[in-house]
Amino acid sequence: MSVGYAEYESNDDIRLVENITWRDSDTACTVVLSQPNTDPELWHRYLDSAERNYRRHGVEAAVDAAAIRSGADTALFWTVMDHRGNMVGGLRAKAPLSCADDSHAVVEWHGQPGLATVRKMIDDRAPFGVLEMKTAWVSDNQASRHAITHLLARTAFHATSVMGVQFVMATAAQHVLELWKSGGGVVAPIPATPYPDERYRTKMMWWDRRTMINHSEPEQVSKALHEIGEISTMLVAS
Repeated sequence: MSVGYAEYESNDDIRLVENITWRDSDTACTVVLSQPNTDPELWHRYLDSAERNYRRHGVEAAVDAAAIRSGADTALFWTVMDHRGNMVGGLRAKAPLSCADDSHAVVEWHGQPGLATVRKMIDDRAPFGVLEMKTAWVSDNQASRHAITHLLARTAFHATSVMGVQFVMATAAQHVLELWKSGGGVVAPIPATPYPDERYRTKMMWWDRRTMINHSEPEQVSKALHEIGEISTMLVAS
């Protein structure tokens, strides 16, 4: 079984005229899908919030906000806003990768036994379209932290629908990926890497638009399809 996506041609150059927003009932939050050039103020706010969150955990180097602040390599980004307008989570998707060297994963696995496999997995999939999810964060102070993480786990559905790519990839600590599995991600059989430092065991996860519905929790599929419908309607309207 595969997802019945709205029919958009693969389009690396898609530009959102305005933010796309919808309300998530599980978290009582508003989700905003945007691009750096569509809403520069929101983009910078997202990066600043991500950097603060990563710094709190002593891994701010993994964000490298200065290097990505221009937004040139970011195809889409999502933010989650609570009822007070506070940003409580978000992530971004790097523009479709042309080869493994475009991916930050080769930096994360540098000098590690799994590097060759990381490269092969990305290079084999690049011709079919690969987005890399990066800079994901959720506020430590949010009571609905797990619900927000489950919300973000559905963004692979949004990304493949909007961008027309077949694959989405992310790297994160194993305990984080366990939550992301709910949205159809599959952990790759690659040895973990101690990134960003020895406290962590980072793994790689893949979403395949042809099969990820089969790996998702049923409730996540239902919500993702509803969200894709809303996104598609707003894209057509714009």
